[in-house]
Amino acid sequence: MLSLTFKRRRTPAIRALAPALALAGAAQAQQAVQLDEITVSAPRMETPLSRVPGAVGVVDEERIQRARQGLGLDESLVSVPGVFMQNRYNFAQDLRVSIRGFGARAPFGIRGVKILVDGIPATLPDGQASVDAIDLGSISRMEVLRGSASSLYGNAAGGVIDITTGSTPPEPFVEGGLAAGGHGFRRSTVKTGGLRGKLGYSATLTNLDYDGYRAHSGTESTKLNARFQYALGEDADISLIARTVNAPLARDPGALTPAELNADRRQAAPANLRFNAGEDLEEQQLGVVYRQGFGKHHELRLRGYAVQRDFTNRLPFESGGQVAFDRNFSGSGILYTYDAPLLGLDNRLLLGVDLDRQRDDRQRYDNIEGARGDLVFDQLETVSSLGAFVQNELGVTDRIPLTAGIRRDRVRFEVDDRFGRDETDESGGRTLSELSPKVGAVWVLSPRLIPYANVSRSFETPTTTELARCEDSGFVDDLEAQEAVTYEIGANGQLTPRLRYSAAVFHTRGRDEIISRGCAGQPGRDFFVNAGRTTRNGIELELDAELGRRWTASLAYTFSDFEFDRFQTGGASFDGHTIPGVPRHVLYAEAGYRHESGWFAAVDALFADALFADNANSVVNGDSFVLDSRAGYTHVSGRWEIEGYLGVNNILDEAYNSNVRINAFGGRYFEPAPGRNGYAGLRLRFQFGPEHRR
Repeated sequence: MLSLTFKRRRTPAIRALAPALALAGAAQAQQAVQLDEITVSAPRMETPLSRVPGAVGVVDEERIQRARQGLGLDESLVSVPGVFMQNRYNFAQDLRVSIRGFGARAPFGIRGVKILVDGIPATLPDGQASVDAIDLGSISRMEVLRGSASSLYGNAAGGVIDITTGSTPPEPFVEGGLAAGGHGFRRSTVKTGGLRGKLGYSATLTNLDYDGYRAHSGTESTKLNARFQYALGEDADISLIARTVNAPLARDPGALTPAELNADRRQAAPANLRFNAGEDLEEQQLGVVYRQGFGKHHELRLRGYAVQRDFTNRLPFESGGQVAFDRNFSGSGILYTYDAPLLGLDNRLLLGVDLDRQRDDRQRYDNIEGARGDLVFDQLETVSSLGAFVQNELGVTDRIPLTAGIRRDRVRFEVDDRFGRDETDESGGRTLSELSPKVGAVWVLSPRLIPYANVSRSFETPTTTELARCEDSGFVDDLEAQEAVTYEIGANGQLTPRLRYSAAVFHTRGRDEIISRGCAGQPGRDFFVNAGRTTRNGIELELDAELGRRWTASLAYTFSDFEFDRFQTGGASFDGHTIPGVPRHVLYAEAGYRHESGWFAAVDALFADALFADNANSVVNGDSFVLDSRAGYTHVSGRWEIEGYLGVNNILDEAYNSNVRINAFGGRYFEPAPGRNGYAGLRLRFQFGPEHRR
């Protein structure tokens, strides 16, 4: 077994956290703060968290925005148990997000998790999502629905990340910010927002330049996010969402072998340098959401959107090593809610239809050491999905709501091979249909103890990339959608007026898991097969506390026991092996401080257990302990607000990997993360209208 283990420095880490934890404990003697009731919308209708029969995590604006470096969603999503993320520092591969292990295998982009931004899908009909077009500086809230979401969202085995952008305070404001730091980090941001009459608006423009920790890892991007909401009446409004991103540079330093990693962590893979690996993209999106209430009991929501994306990519090999596609992604949806008693019992009915379509005009060219060579692949890929669902929540008593839902999805894949001759034409199509039921119940015993249980079925189709043939055009015929059945129990509540908790235990049985494999003809690419059977068992715990007026603390723990029950491919058997890409234990802790005078600070720590990098469990990525901190001061004078801040990442200078490539070709598994590095920023805000009040 090849084991990659880094030097441990446990004692300094514990000593570093001790003062913050001791002060936090002492702060309990201060005046208590009552935590507010949380309402979430990820279940597709506004619902108090206490009535959701499932695990939902919420990340607020302060945790997302305040003094963050703003390189990746993982900076704040790491506080949600059950969510594991890698790849913050490789902008050509995008952030890899997994929920309960779903999505961990993705070679790039996000798989198995539905991403929504302001009600508009960022996930394609084939199940692949990306977050490189989302302006992190515009995000005001994130909700994470963990576990099967197929009964409401279709192609989403792991869960849902529902992102809301645009903070619109009553008084208009304009804001500018600059930040800079180690490894050539530079970011500038301009924001505006407010409420004028019936119109609420917000807009954020961000420019990022980052040279990167490793050779050949720099990126440049400019992103604009704008959102407008207009009140049409007492119970009706319409929202317009517009986004654009221009990212002309995102270099890919590639993964290293253990020998290369030990020799020089900052080097790029030789082939990535030779072939100038990386990507560039442009994307524009326009979306409309209309909401209309009818009386006290009826509400209708309509949405429509269109996305256009131009993408080119240079992979670290010659044959077909340059990819270019022009993508058009559009869709619409209708959601009807009826909220009225049924036979004297509280009842809410949800009906909906989603229609989405993607069209990828895709070409491959030879990569002649970074220059575009001959065309070797040309096909038009079309994916259309149609899903209809119904869900009903019945209050058997005031304390026991029962929820049942079911959804039917039909996903059609079509490919038009425009490169092959008549005798080798690989054009064709496939249709995958899935039925996804879910039942759940909540029992509100008291504010301190609210147990729940659910049983659900989920599915995840292959993407067009995963359907690709190893040696030819067209789609493979034998790769099926993976399916899973999940049994979950959990509880949440407030143990005290200032301490909230949640806990979840789940057991998932999967079949036809989509797993990556190599291809001798194209050594730099991943191809996929179905695993026979898999089992996932997990535990998720979360604590959030307000320790007086000045201190906050949070804790998130995840236990993952995921394995192949039956999986044979290429003559090898992996029965009983651990599914790669997910650590067994993950622990996150954070302590925060804020003072009435304007000073604030936070320190957070993340421990990630070792994980396997391959199906054979022969390659191990060592565990890691990463400690980060940030602090600053906010000064308010009249209508002006000035904030300065600084942060230090990886305070202990831990040698760890930010990404592990699963089943990598040639032993290139590891992408090292930066050592200790810092950043600083300045934010200036002017508010029109009344003066600020702290």
